[in-house]
Amino acid sequence: MTDILDNPIWNALMTGNKKFAHGNEYAKYFEREVAIFAGLKSNSETDLHALHSLVPEKSLVVLFTPGEISIPAGWRIELNKEILQMVYQQQGLPLMKDNELVPLIEKDIPAMLELTTLTNPGPFLPRTIEFGNYEGIFNGDKLVAMAGQRMQPDPFTEVSAVCTHPDHTGKGFAARLVRSQIGKISTASRIPFLHVYSDNTAAWKLYEKLGFHTRKQMLVYVLEKED
Repeated sequence: MTDILDNPIWNALMTGNKKFAHGNEYAKYFEREVAIFAGLKSNSETDLHALHSLVPEKSLVVLFTPGEISIPAGWRIELNKEILQMVYQQQGLPLMKDNELVPLIEKDIPAMLELTTLTNPGPFLPRTIEFGNYEGIFNGDKLVAMAGQRMQPDPFTEVSAVCTHPDHTGKGFAARLVRSQIGKISTASRIPFLHVYSDNTAAWKLYEKLGFHTRKQMLVYVLEKED
């Protein structure tokens, strides 16, 4: 079943996130204001040619692949970097009450965009909140930490956008937010997973402590359509 995670974006667009999907039988992509991720059926050059015909010129797309792929003409590689895919392998946590964790809603989008721009946990756009279940911690009226859910390749749900303002690190905010997401995902009878850059040692050590185990080293590609 974990083979589904070898191609998480494609499988998410085929199953749990299909309401956001556009494309054809070779390539699919998310609605552009929700996410810039794209999925390829077999990660082939044929699939990339199909994607090229679907997205607007100068578009950026993000791919997750289980290994190196051949990038044909028409695409410029902005980023090619190792990323760890981690899956939660302990017994699911029950939902826990934490009064400091506040559900984030539409009015919070500017603050979410400001925090993610500062901390860069991954692409976050004006409609990314529509993936659902985002929570945050505030210091007064300022959002200082957040986490939520993103891709849903059945039966998995990705924990995403885990970030803390630099002035508020070391307070355990990320751990509390991720535990809450584990509880929500487990209660929905799904399996939590996430992605983290392999050079982000502090983050993957925290995720290991919380019960995630590295399943596979993946690659993230950021490509720009040139013409």
